[in-house]
Amino acid sequence: MTELWLIGIGTGNPAHLTLEGRQALREAACVLLPRKGPGKDDLAHLRLAMLSESGSAAEVIPFEMPVRDEALPYAERVERWHDAIAGRWQAALEGAPAGPVALLVWGDPGLYDSTLRIAERLPGPVRLRVVPGITALQALTAAHAIPFNTINGAVTVTTGRRLRDGGWPEGAESVVVMLDGACSFETLPPEGLRIWWGAFLGMPEQLLDHGPLSEAGPRIKARRAEARARHGWIMDTYLLRR
Repeated sequence: MTELWLIGIGTGNPAHLTLEGRQALREAACVLLPRKGPGKDDLAHLRLAMLSESGSAAEVIPFEMPVRDEALPYAERVERWHDAIAGRWQAALEGAPAGPVALLVWGDPGLYDSTLRIAERLPGPVRLRVVPGITALQALTAAHAIPFNTINGAVTVTTGRRLRDGGWPEGAESVVVMLDGACSFETLPPEGLRIWWGAFLGMPEQLLDHGPLSEAGPRIKARRAEARARHGWIMDTYLLRR
């Protein structure tokens, strides 16, 4: 592999794939397709649907995603997981056709996604190309028809883990929380906070809720649990604002 193209595909809606992304898929020689185990086949099917709609004739090469070792400390767990993923890429591409290799990345490859860091583990030289995609931040604020920021206001983008461990970021007015599997907004004093939440953004299954955190928080927690049980997985994010 001498060329690796990371193509942002948005949050699940095939229409989120840009014209540049569609052209890249038509020009790629092969596409790596991650499989994440039982109950998550929807993720692979969505990628395959985008390939089909783009008119791509690239060879699809599936690989099984490794599982993180939850017994390890967080940083070590992630490092080893990334090493394992890079190894799976290399093994899957043995005997692959010559030419650019594409990976379809949820959202945008540059925002809270580790594909670029995993690519650094590949034996070089590998030329990287990044095709930007619509982020969950954009899809969330568009779905709720709200601005991302207030007038002259800053926005902090963080994770559920950091919100739980550190609380409300100092000096923040608006906070977008990603990668939160534990409804970490429950750890915050709700007074004066509003929340805008979205799951399966851009998909037919899209769920939205908003309101004062004290009122919307319990509803969101219940809806999230029900949706995860029904689909076997969930992607969601939310914006909090004072």
